[in-house]
Amino acid sequence: MNITTRNQLLYQQVTESCSKMVTHKYSTSFSLGIWMLHKSIRNPICAIYGFVRLADEIVDTFLENDQLFLLNRFREDTYLAIENKISLNPILHNFQEVVREYNIGHELIDAFFKSMEMDLNYQNHSESSYKEYIYGSAEVVGLMCLCVFTNGNRNQYTELSGAAVYLGSAFQKVNFLRDMRQDSIELQRQYFPQLQISGFTKSVKKDIERDIEEDFSKAYRGMIRLPIKARLGVFLAYLYYLTLLRKIKMVPPEKIASVRIRVPNRTKCYLLCKALVLNRFNLL
Repeated sequence: MNITTRNQLLYQQVTESCSKMVTHKYSTSFSLGIWMLHKSIRNPICAIYGFVRLADEIVDTFLENDQLFLLNRFREDTYLAIENKISLNPILHNFQEVVREYNIGHELIDAFFKSMEMDLNYQNHSESSYKEYIYGSAEVVGLMCLCVFTNGNRNQYTELSGAAVYLGSAFQKVNFLRDMRQDSIELQRQYFPQLQISGFTKSVKKDIERDIEEDFSKAYRGMIRLPIKARLGVFLAYLYYLTLLRKIKMVPPEKIASVRIRVPNRTKCYLLCKALVLNRFNLL
């Protein structure tokens, strides 16, 4: 191996390490789920998460900067990385490799960026913009991951895409409930269109929770048909978010809007053990 090839491999390892670090630093829960995936697909999923996380940071964190400029620049850099097969942004370099290796469609990336831009332009959502936002911000991320899980098997991808969409939708809606205080106070955003009409009443909260439970139910039917290499990790993330939803259901609306509900570490350990046992005895 010559020095050029050796350095190229070294750069690839560096970019993968950066995606892993971003994933671990920003989400210990997803990191645990990713660790339960087969080792052959951990890096690609971290690459997708790292890419999504950077875009999220632009619209959620850098409030004192020109966020639209940063987002447009990030979008341009993303497509240049994919076109040129290289980027000096290690997260984008890692992401473009995954996009090309697993044939992640540009339409998914386009929809994601559209939703990120919506975060800069929408404070309150209508029913149609709410659905469009969830599709681009969460459902397409599930589809990107499904591209990795099915590894080019288009029939399997088509068969499981509905479940991936429902699972991404459920995760995002739980996030909306969990982060309601930060979204409404710090970011001046309101995602649920029902709240503009009735406010966050007990009845509205129950309707939202029932909608999420229906998403989880539809997602489960497909999730258990995922390839073995992906099933355990996805199931663990499913258990975590289902547990978070159950905790949220026990909290009155006025408290949801004032605190951030969390799943304790001891509960996460229990969920991990539960997932391992159910998987070991084929009880998923």
